[in-house]
Amino acid sequence: MSYLENHFDKRLDPTLLVPGAKSVVSLGYNYFPKKELTTSSSLKIAKYAYGEDYHHVVKDKLKTFLSLIQKEIGEVNGRAFVDSAPVLEREWAKRSGTGWIGKNSLLLNRDMGSFFFLAELIVDVELEYDGPIKDYCGTCTACMDACPTDAIPQPYVVDGSKCISYFTIELKEEIPTEVKGKFENWIFGCDICQDVCPWNRFAKPHNEKRFQPPSQLEGMTKNDWQEITHDVFENLFKKSAVKRTKFEGLKRNIKFVNNE
Repeated sequence: MSYLENHFDKRLDPTLLVPGAKSVVSLGYNYFPKKELTTSSSLKIAKYAYGEDYHHVVKDKLKTFLSLIQKEIGEVNGRAFVDSAPVLEREWAKRSGTGWIGKNSLLLNRDMGSFFFLAELIVDVELEYDGPIKDYCGTCTACMDACPTDAIPQPYVVDGSKCISYFTIELKEEIPTEVKGKFENWIFGCDICQDVCPWNRFAKPHNEKRFQPPSQLEGMTKNDWQEITHDVFENLFKKSAVKRTKFEGLKRNIKFVNNE
C-alpha cells in the first residue's frame, strides 16, 4: 500500500514525532473475543472489528497511562500513537520483547498469540529497556499453507495486494475476478492466518466492554447481510472499524462473496 511509504523519515526517527524523544513504550491490548461471531453467520468480519473502533479505545487507555506516568514521576512530554502516525509499531514491539514477528508478518506473543493491538507511547525520558526475544515460529508454515489467496509467498513476507483484508477494506475499485471463490466468506478483513497459528491456542478472551459486539451483530444471518440497508449499516457500525469500507464497499464485498 503506497501510503506506507509516506513520511518514512518519521518512521525511522521518533524525535520527528516527539521533540526530545528518548524512549518508546510498546503496548499490546488484547481483543480476542469471548464468542466468535462466525459460528452464527456464514459471512465473516475480522475479530478486531466486532466492537468499537480500537483507535479510540486504545488511545483513551494510553492517555490515561501517560497521565499516570506524569503523576508518578513529574513532567513528561510524550504522545500516544495507535495507527495514527508513521510509527514502526511492530519493529518497536519486537525490540521491546513484546513478541516476535511471525511468518504472517504479525507480532506473536507466547502467552497471547496475535489477537492484540499494538500501540506506543513516545516519551522524552530515559527508561530501563527490555530487549528482543527469539523467534518461536520454528518450521511451522500453517499461516502460509492456509492463506487461500497465496498472500504469504515466503516466510515473513506478505503480499498486501493479495490479502483478503486489502481486497475487502483498502481496495476501492472492483475486486479482481481471479480471486473469486477464494474469500471463504470474509466480507471485512480476514483472520485465517491467525486462526490457524498454533500460538493462538493461548489467546484468552478480553475484558474490554467497548470491544463487545452489538447484540444485533451476534444474530446476523447470511440473509441479514444480503439485505442490510444503509440505515442498519450506520446504526450497527457507527463506532466500528467496519465504517472504513463504507456501506457501498461492504455491499460490494457481500455480492462478491455470494458470487453475484
